[in-house]
Amino acid sequence: MTSSTPPAPPGPPAAPRPAKDPWDLPDVSGLVVGVLGGTGDQGRGLAYRLAAAGQQVIIGSRAADRAEAVAAEIGHGVQGADNADCARRSDVVIVAVPWEGHAKTLESLREELAGKLVVDCVNPLGFDKKGAYALKPEEGSAAEQAAALLPDSRVAAAFHHLSAVLLKDTSIAEIDTDVMVLGEERADVEIVQALAGRIPGMRGVFAGRLRNAHQVESLVANLISVNRRYKAHAGLRVTDV
Repeated sequence: MTSSTPPAPPGPPAAPRPAKDPWDLPDVSGLVVGVLGGTGDQGRGLAYRLAAAGQQVIIGSRAADRAEAVAAEIGHGVQGADNADCARRSDVVIVAVPWEGHAKTLESLREELAGKLVVDCVNPLGFDKKGAYALKPEEGSAAEQAAALLPDSRVAAAFHHLSAVLLKDTSIAEIDTDVMVLGEERADVEIVQALAGRIPGMRGVFAGRLRNAHQVESLVANLISVNRRYKAHAGLRVTDV
């Protein structure tokens, strides 16, 4: 006759994992950031701010010599290259080209941008006698157009609402604004949030998936109207977060 030991009673249920702190962002200090359209006002301003914060930055242009000349003017270790070389050498690539050249530029760099985190900050806008107004691309937004054109890249959207005037002004130490960040993968969004947070005065705030990018891009038309009326360089702050 054999005896068997009765099974032990079940223990207490495992404690639930604590929710991830949304402000616990990764260290991005070692990433190389490329800025396509880095010789334009917005791209140049972003390159200056990120480089001044200690980020390694490469600006891209259709002409390498133009990019190198602007990089020398910016200083802070910024390098210049043609767009393809900029894309190849960077871990994260910010797209700051004019809307009119957006699709063509990305189509030409599909191979170089494969596997990269691409951050689109392009605002599709039109202008007439009534002022600025939003355009709606066939794909829904500039960011969604980028995602369609770059199937082998990870696309996020951010940095739409920043004043190029403030970004380029070296006498301004901090820019008091939030950066709306949109994307499909939390890890990618958090990288962009962390990059935004390296610039004094800024926060990166998650604002939804890419399907919501059109609203964020369109809001720039409203900010232009604010700035013209009040002679300002308005940004955004999100309250209660």
